[in-house]
Amino acid sequence: MSALSIFAAVTLSALAMTLIVGVRYLITSAGFAWATKLRHPGLYTGLDPQIRREIWWSLVSAAIYGIPAGVLAWGWDNHGWTRVYRDVHDYPLWYLPVSVLAYLFLHDTWFYWTHRWMHRPEPFKRAHAVHHASRPPTAWAAMAFHPIEALTGAVAIPLLVLAIPIHVAALGLVLTIMTVMGVTNHMGWEIFPRFMWRGVVGRWLITASHHQRHHERYGCNYGLYFRFWDRVCGTDDGVGDFTRAHAKARARGSAGERGAAAGGGRAGRVA
Repeated sequence: MSALSIFAAVTLSALAMTLIVGVRYLITSAGFAWATKLRHPGLYTGLDPQIRREIWWSLVSAAIYGIPAGVLAWGWDNHGWTRVYRDVHDYPLWYLPVSVLAYLFLHDTWFYWTHRWMHRPEPFKRAHAVHHASRPPTAWAAMAFHPIEALTGAVAIPLLVLAIPIHVAALGLVLTIMTVMGVTNHMGWEIFPRFMWRGVVGRWLITASHHQRHHERYGCNYGLYFRFWDRVCGTDDGVGDFTRAHAKARARGSAGERGAAAGGGRAGRVA
């Protein structure tokens, strides 16, 4: 295979993976935004400019995530670059759930420390402020990152697949959990049952109730899937509720209705 044909194949793989990441984001975020509209009508009222900005930054991030993933996918398929395996019998069956938990924990570890670093004054001003410009975050905000921040996230899974064996289906599960948790943690209400965010299970898992407090107070609750590092490092500020965010949504809706009524009245007087 010539250098030109290799370049073309790698480029095609990177473009395909970018498309997959982007479409996966759009479908997942649209689905949960639709669920939000059904469950909490008016929650995103008045946030259309913010949502358009979230979608733009997320699609930029999709390319930053998709390009290295596409290069590695080509290398895996053609040269076996990664530790991803296809035959489920290559490792004992008990290793399947162990590998998923290992990937989630190590990804969460990477996310915690890079996220905490992003809250230092200079990285926050240069990059992370883009994500926190979503006030309140919506289901479209999961990948709304400045390119610098997107790069820190884009390398995590590629590094893991180079180092730790995982079945291709188990990797798919990890990526699905990553996508779902990223979206649901930002959508402004709690979709999961109470035991997942209250009680014994909720003491260790992150859901929207935990991450919402991060967007309110900034200096706490840095994790992605688990509360382990927040608890160990003393940055866990517990779970919150959505009373204030929902009250603000109602206020935005009322203000919009008053503005529409005033506009209609002025139009009537002019007529």
